[in-house]
This record gives sequence, structure tokens and C-alpha cells, in this order.
Amino acid sequence: MSVHDSALGQATDYPTQYDPTILFPIARAEGRAALGPSAPAAISKGVDVWHVFELSWFDETGKPMVAIGRITVLAHSPNLIESKSLKLYFNSLNFKHFDNKAALIELVVQDLSKAAGSHVQFELLNVDDLATHLPQGICIDELDMTVSPAPNEPNALLLTVDSSNEIVEETLYSNLLRSNCPVTGQPDWGTIFIRYHGAKLCRSSLLTYLISYRQHSGFHEQCVEQIFADIWNFLKPESLAVHAQYTRRGGLDINPCRSSDTLWLPQVKRLARQ
Repeated sequence: MSVHDSALGQATDYPTQYDPTILFPIARAEGRAALGPSAPAAISKGVDVWHVFELSWFDETGKPMVAIGRITVLAHSPNLIESKSLKLYFNSLNFKHFDNKAALIELVVQDLSKAAGSHVQFELLNVDDLATHLPQGICIDELDMTVSPAPNEPNALLLTVDSSNEIVEETLYSNLLRSNCPVTGQPDWGTIFIRYHGAKLCRSSLLTYLISYRQHSGFHEQCVEQIFADIWNFLKPESLAVHAQYTRRGGLDINPCRSSDTLWLPQVKRLARQ
């Protein structure tokens, strides 16, 4: 079944009974194949971290419980899980009884791992556990673009190196990432971080490149992997990490992280917009 045949983009009743069949897996290979033969192997190194803010169930007495859920899906899993199906799945737990939190966690891990095609981690956080943090790194949002107006589709040829010819290690970030859901056309907003060790990027060219995603259609995970692949192939750095922290939609936020060095995988900390 195509993603166009899924619940994504369609009016859907919220389930009142537990239903794991709602989960809709999408093969990661499809998006990666579109990157062509030059796609670096490192795009499968990393994680997708989700936060589930609309999570509720009944305890053994029938009393409603709430928490924030954190899902960690390995980037080398065969499938990503389509976000609306994930939202509906968690809504299907709203009226299910669990003897304890461990039973809930066990069931969710089982269902999500089946959909992803490999083990998925799931943990429960108290509703006040996710404090907001300031982004760390150098913000490039105040720079001028190198092309005006920015192109409507991302193009790695927009990237250039700095004239200083320096070799640096730095983390750059932008709050201006915007792309579109490939099925509904709804905008996805996020903050993107690029950490690299290599020839110094021209920061204005990087900003222009990132803004060129503004009308691009792609799932969150696929956009991050394309950005990683384009910078990797252009810059050929010693190390590269790209992660995006997307704003919440339907009670979910997603934070895809890709890194050539596992030591560079970030600890995802919630930003104010999330």
C-alpha cells in the first residue's frame, strides 16, 4: 500500500480501542535511493528521536494516566513510521487498561519495533521533565543569502567553502528550516544543526542552501539525510553530524540525527518552539 493510501492527509476518526494495525511503515530505502549512488553510508548512522506529548491510558483501577513518551528509532532500521499513524496509534491506547507502566512500555516497544523492522526504544517521562534549552552553536540566520531570492529546490551547488581556506570544527544552526509534507503539502518547521570538522563552509552559502528547502517536499527524516549527503559529498569532511529539531504537530515532535561519528550524536534537548 502506498503512503497515499494511508491515513495521512485524510479525515480520520480517533480510535477508542487499541489498534496496532494503524501504524504505517515506510521503507527508508525509497528515500535513500532518490539520493543516488553517491549517497554516503553514514546517512544510516544515527537515530530518530520522537516525543509524544498526547499520551494517556488507564491504570488497573480505571484512572486515567498521562506522561510524555520518548521514542528512539535507529536510522538503520528498515522502516520509518509515518507520523499521523503514530499519532493515531497512541490515541488508540487512551482507553486501554495497564496493570503498570512496564506493561505499557513493553506493548509499545513490541508494536513500534514490528513497524520499524528493528528494536525501538520507548521510555516514559513525567509531564514536567522536558525543560526547554537554548540552541548551542553559531546561528547563521542574520547573514545575507548568496542568491536572492533563494531557489525553490535544494541544490548542493549552492554550497561553497570560505575564502580563508581554514580547517575548522564548528557547529552552525538555523531556525529557518521549512519544508513540506510530500502528501498533504503542510509545512514542517524546524531548527537544523550542522557540526563538521573540515574545510570551513561559507556560512552564507549554507544559509542559502537551507532556505532553498522552503518549498521542497520530503519527510523530516529524508530532508535531514539529503542535507547530510549534500554537505558530505561537497565538503568531504573528516566528521559530520546533522540533526533537526522539528516543531510539534499532532502532539508529536521528531528529531532526526545523522552522524558519521557516533560520538557526535547529540543529546536531544527540547527547544522553545517545540
